[in-house]
Amino acid sequence: MSPRPLAFFNARLVDPASRYDGPGALVVSNGRISHLVKGAEGLEGLSDEVLQIDAAGAMLAPGLVDLRVKTGEPGNEPKETLKSASLAAAAGGVTSIVVQPDTQPVADDPSVVDFVFRRARDIQLVHVYPAGAATKGLAGQVMAEIGLMREAGCVYVTNVDRPIVDSKVMRRLLAYAGGLGLLVSHRPVDPWLTAGASATESEFAGRAGLAGAPVVAEQIMLERDVALAELTGARLLADQVSAACALETLARAKARGVPILASCSINHLTFNELDIGDYRTFWKLDPPLRSEDDRQALIDAVRSGLVDIIVSAHCPAPAEDKRLPFDEAAAGSVGLETLLPALLTLHHEGRIPLIDLVRAVTLAPAEAIGLKAGRLAVGAPADLVLCDLGVPRLIDAERLTSKSKNSAFDGRRLQGQVRMTVVEGRVVYEG
Repeated sequence: MSPRPLAFFNARLVDPASRYDGPGALVVSNGRISHLVKGAEGLEGLSDEVLQIDAAGAMLAPGLVDLRVKTGEPGNEPKETLKSASLAAAAGGVTSIVVQPDTQPVADDPSVVDFVFRRARDIQLVHVYPAGAATKGLAGQVMAEIGLMREAGCVYVTNVDRPIVDSKVMRRLLAYAGGLGLLVSHRPVDPWLTAGASATESEFAGRAGLAGAPVVAEQIMLERDVALAELTGARLLADQVSAACALETLARAKARGVPILASCSINHLTFNELDIGDYRTFWKLDPPLRSEDDRQALIDAVRSGLVDIIVSAHCPAPAEDKRLPFDEAAAGSVGLETLLPALLTLHHEGRIPLIDLVRAVTLAPAEAIGLKAGRLAVGAPADLVLCDLGVPRLIDAERLTSKSKNSAFDGRRLQGQVRMTVVEGRVVYEG
């Protein structure tokens, strides 16, 4: 049975595809946007069966598409299940998530990819897409069955946080994936320079007694990956770029026409290494937090379009994995529910236009993996978020929907409250 048609009026439409940011209204029926009005005029001739929603000036935008979400399912459900991650996504205005393959078992064959799709269909909340493992067991030695996983529906392949050190394996992966038209995501990090490190090498880390790794570890691996992408012609996603020196490599690669995209996490746009403070493990991340100069360079890169995509880098970890000495604590932060309000900080501060911020979490990631989402247009999927931009929020990690409560935004004051999340015309969250 189709959900009841919806009509939104008095909205601020933000559509990155047409670059329209202004007043408007739209109607949703049969899972699609069926009518769209840009401008001050309203909707007329609506039938009684249509549920009319007064947006009262709130932003109505495409639902967010998050390309980097970790869960514990299958194999480590106490951290996060596909259902709890989907609930958290809906609460954050995220309508599509790509789950990482570092599960137990690793998603390195079609059976695990199929499991994720079947579970998502049972849950019926947000869209859940699996990423496939680039190598068997994520060991970086033997290429996984990426062709079969592609047929099963994986949207890209990745080795998640474990870099593929063997350049021959990486070249074969890119060449084979390129022939399939499959995106390869890779974290640019030299594991020899970062072994044992828990922070960025700096004066701050030295004074704190934390083992640090130089930012050049990111640039070195990115230089290699760019060279191999240029050699093979395969599409490459530089996963979670965080250092200014790596951005220089990225800029040169794009100027030469290398088929490369880049993502960054909302954490590295928001925090710097000083936020670690007195060894607060909620701020232990991977990549580690960088200097303020790196953060500012990353903001400039998003504004210029050099960095294409912003991700939540959602990485749940239970209390027993975080309440440890800093060097021993697990890295990562949950982020599905805080991605949008944290992103809006850059809008409220006047650093990045709202239309460009929305593009980086909707249209750009959707296009990267071949989704039709991320736009407000007649016939487009009715995946939407209605958000009051100016509503103040104090983030309380214990009140987040995620099963794990390790939020780097705990105690942070943000602005922006999701009022409603719609997936294929279904209201999956009301705030």
